[in-house]
Amino acid sequence: MLSIRRLNTNDSQFWTDLKALLAWESVADEQITQTVRDIIRDVRNRGDNALLDYTNRFDRRTLQNSDELRVPDTRLQQSLATLEKNQRKALEKAAERVRAYHQRQLQDSWHYTEPDGTILGQQITPLDRVGIYVPGGKAAYPSSVLMNALPAKVAGVKEIIMVVPAPDNILNNMVLAAAAIAGVDKVYSVGGAQAVAALAYGTEKIAKVDKIVGPGNIYVATAKSMVFGAVGIDMIAGPSEILVVCDGQTDPDWIAMDLFSQAEHDEQAQSILVSPDAEFLEAVQNSINVLVEQMPRATIISTSMQNRGALIHVKDLNEAAEVANFIAPEHLELSVAEPQELVKKIRHAGAIFMGRYTAEALGDYCAGPNHVLPTSGTARFSSPLGVYDFQKRSSIIFCSEEGAHQLGQIATTLAQGEGLAAHARSAEYRILQNMLEGKK
Repeated sequence: MLSIRRLNTNDSQFWTDLKALLAWESVADEQITQTVRDIIRDVRNRGDNALLDYTNRFDRRTLQNSDELRVPDTRLQQSLATLEKNQRKALEKAAERVRAYHQRQLQDSWHYTEPDGTILGQQITPLDRVGIYVPGGKAAYPSSVLMNALPAKVAGVKEIIMVVPAPDNILNNMVLAAAAIAGVDKVYSVGGAQAVAALAYGTEKIAKVDKIVGPGNIYVATAKSMVFGAVGIDMIAGPSEILVVCDGQTDPDWIAMDLFSQAEHDEQAQSILVSPDAEFLEAVQNSINVLVEQMPRATIISTSMQNRGALIHVKDLNEAAEVANFIAPEHLELSVAEPQELVKKIRHAGAIFMGRYTAEALGDYCAGPNHVLPTSGTARFSSPLGVYDFQKRSSIIFCSEEGAHQLGQIATTLAQGEGLAAHARSAEYRILQNMLEGKK
């Protein structure tokens, strides 16, 4: 029987205990930090030669030259062509839905004209080149290829470069097929901190990108944090999370499996159930004990649920919403009779799954919204990955003669107040010119 932590909002120590449950140290230890720092420095200094050395060492390969790092385009197409029929159909349908959803996020340039003829606006343009990191090794995630590449494609990014490790020379066919479907331009079989460094600074074969997106292990996350500034990044993601709010009327087996769906990612994942029905919490506990034995990743699920999981008893659904907002989870399921009403009380969540039939797993693969979501409470100030992450904005200011005269007077006064004489003079020149021409 799994011993899952029980919390109750009536307990005086509830919020303190909840805070302790949520605590997760996202910063790598000093040894990892130093290792990543050394790898980045080496890749910057030795380029492809460093990539070859690290790839052969960490991924147990015997590459002789950097050309072998590039996965030929023909290999991508071959993977797609030979993919099992149902797998290809599922990938293509998922890609269609993800693309359609993200096309609605596309933003266009805009401007408006003031009465004096001054034009103000915003020019929106896509990034030139983006790198997407796709995990390999123990797990392969073709869904991550779609979720990271398709928003960039919709945004109009000119070139998408994908890096994916190939331990023991093994590359997952579904991952390569997904790259072909998503329109990835180049794929390199390299991973780890060395891949992040190559994307951030460029090597002889791998071009420097403007932004790096995609999940990875602690070495990848640490490397992304270190190269931020030289390039943009999406986020530093922590362990996967799910919070289920249930009124007690959903099948307990369904809820138990929803909790497992995140717990099976890794031992640090967090699965929490909140309900005002104490008997239902007990029923879900029983379902967990029975169903976990049927799971291929039972050991991982058990460790995750016992170390970081919780069953929380609340007074009512209003209090459940309060708990949910405090946690600000990556995934939030509202498995209640009237989710449309409860969702109005939710302020912080990466993705919200509404109703009894909306399993979080649907969002991971094919619903349409992005599955790259803020974790560790960062949903308080962050959003899911989207097209807007691959677009940048330039302000447009086009002053008419009259506009320059009016704005110049304001700017001059403010510049003089800040003691910036050149600023004031620059604005005054346009005022004086306007006045002189008015006297002629």
